[in-house]
Amino acid sequence: MPLRRQLTLIIGLLLILGMALWLINALGNLYWYMSYTSPFLAGVLLLLLIVLFGCLIVAFVYYGNLLRPNGRRPAKVPPQIPAAKAEAAGETLKAIQKQVAQIQDEVARQALLSRSRQIAADLRRGEWRVAVFGTGSAGKTSLINALVGDLLGEVGATMGTTQDGQVYPMGIQGLDRDILLTDTPGILEAGAEGEERAQRARQLAVEADLLLFVVDNDLQRSELIPLRALAKIGKRSILVFNKIDLYTAADQDAILDHLCAQVAGMIAPEDVVTVAANPRSVQLPTGELYEPAPEVLPLLRRLVAVLRAEGEDLIADNILLQSQRLGDEARSLIDAQRLRQAEQVVDRFQWISAGVIAVTPLPVVDLLGTAAVNAQMVVDIGKIYGCELNLDRGRDLAFSLARTLTSLGLIKGSLQLMTTLSTTLQLNITTIAVGRIIQGISAAYLTRIAGRSFIEYFRHNQDWGDGGITEVVQRQFQLNRKDAFMKGFIQDAMAKVVKPLADQFQDEPPAVPPKP
Repeated sequence: MPLRRQLTLIIGLLLILGMALWLINALGNLYWYMSYTSPFLAGVLLLLLIVLFGCLIVAFVYYGNLLRPNGRRPAKVPPQIPAAKAEAAGETLKAIQKQVAQIQDEVARQALLSRSRQIAADLRRGEWRVAVFGTGSAGKTSLINALVGDLLGEVGATMGTTQDGQVYPMGIQGLDRDILLTDTPGILEAGAEGEERAQRARQLAVEADLLLFVVDNDLQRSELIPLRALAKIGKRSILVFNKIDLYTAADQDAILDHLCAQVAGMIAPEDVVTVAANPRSVQLPTGELYEPAPEVLPLLRRLVAVLRAEGEDLIADNILLQSQRLGDEARSLIDAQRLRQAEQVVDRFQWISAGVIAVTPLPVVDLLGTAAVNAQMVVDIGKIYGCELNLDRGRDLAFSLARTLTSLGLIKGSLQLMTTLSTTLQLNITTIAVGRIIQGISAAYLTRIAGRSFIEYFRHNQDWGDGGITEVVQRQFQLNRKDAFMKGFIQDAMAKVVKPLADQFQDEPPAVPPKP
């Protein structure tokens, strides 16, 4: 309402109050005078005072309504969600904002910031979000129509009609919040488009406070899988057995018992309800068709009971879940970003080691492991993961891993592996040069294993894990022995080690034999 109108109404209200008080006071004094001379007239005057006081109350109510927006009753003020969970979600959002600042991808960073702002807004929202989830033929849209009371969608449409989540508001007397029913796309539809709709349906289900999982018979295994996944992350569900009008009473009981057994441990028996959202027509003896009313009262009662008892916790748990999932996504993006940067460091140092060893081969095989693990590489990887190490600490870690490489026999093993692979190099240079090349490539290979091992060490907060450094090194050695990797590694070695060294030997003049 404009400020000018508000001031006018307030001034008018004060004038009415002042005049009414003056009039009541004047009539009151007149009543006391008349009570001594004419009791009858005094009684009439008292009645007039009572009527005037009632009019005053009516005027206050009327002007009070005018002061409200559009003269309507004020909107519902939703109750506050539990403070502890709201605080936990708020702290998670603060941590996410700090994490997002580290993401270099501008598109990903802005997307995460937008979602974090949406979650922050959800802390103040005033509705329950209820997703209607299930196969396209289970009757989800019919159920929403029956609950809301109006024909909102195309009842009986073919599978795939609901392309995206359509939202319908529903208010129920006695609940402090309104309900937003979301008609999700059907799951288990064929083709790429069907899979996309199913993925969108699962996303909407994860974002909802409460799920209505609609079926029209026993749960198929393909339906149980998403239901278990949603229950695993803490989603509260009501299982709705629809189309009961198609079954006899005995079949209904049998299917209901089987459904309760299928969802035991995920959904309580009282949360498995039966409905007939769009009952089939019945032909009367007169030949006329009778359209039965939808039977959704059991679901409506259970929905109200759940929201009254658990509604605020459902919102709080959902917001906390969304915050945690967003935090996990931010950490995953940061981890992938750090991994790419660390792998670039390892790639650079492995070929540095290869070049150094190829030019100056080591006579002692064990020293190859020490030379292959560069202390500066350890420091650079640690910096990427937020661990500031000095060069002495980097050298200690490098020597520790070099000793592990030696104790496991991986240095000799890598030399043997590269010697076997040297036949694929097809070199036309001296035997000495081939030996240098094998040592250089082995140095690059060992540096890679060491670097990848240190990436795992820093990714887990400077912890080698339960198996210790030995298990990490062995795992990296096995991962880097696969044919797909070795093929690319040898190709890189040809370009970065073999060819430069071969060119160097071809440019050198032939050695002159000493005189006898």
